[in-house]
Amino acid sequence: MMLEVVLRYRTRRPWAPGPASLRRWARLAAGGRRGELGIRVVGTGESRALNARWRGRDRPTNVLSFPASPELAGSQIGDIVVCAPLVAREAREQGKALAAHWAHMVVHGTLHLLGFDHERARDAKRMETRERALLARIGVADPYAE
Repeated sequence: MMLEVVLRYRTRRPWAPGPASLRRWARLAAGGRRGELGIRVVGTGESRALNARWRGRDRPTNVLSFPASPELAGSQIGDIVVCAPLVAREAREQGKALAAHWAHMVVHGTLHLLGFDHERARDAKRMETRERALLARIGVADPYAE
């Protein structure tokens, strides 16, 4: 059994990738892991509320990751929440293709579920190196390049 990716679209505006793309990117990042991973596509209001509740930051964010509780760790990896309007705005501001930025957000969020982090410089370097390698495999340019 491969990774099952459960999708919930609360919005598709201004644009959100289809199920096949979201599943492909999550599975790429999960690297053969088995179990279930949820992806929820939301608007700015829901992203802001979740970010305020769980991170104490009263603003929307591009991607949030919620690892599965320890008792579910064998069957579930966790959930990521992606804010469609914010991802679109970031892609436009950064001059990136929208689908490429989405791929990065799904890979980034999935890696968080697998224990990657970027709070310390060494951890950030490790995570960014992994992101670059995974995204290169699907033809997405280095998201950290200037």
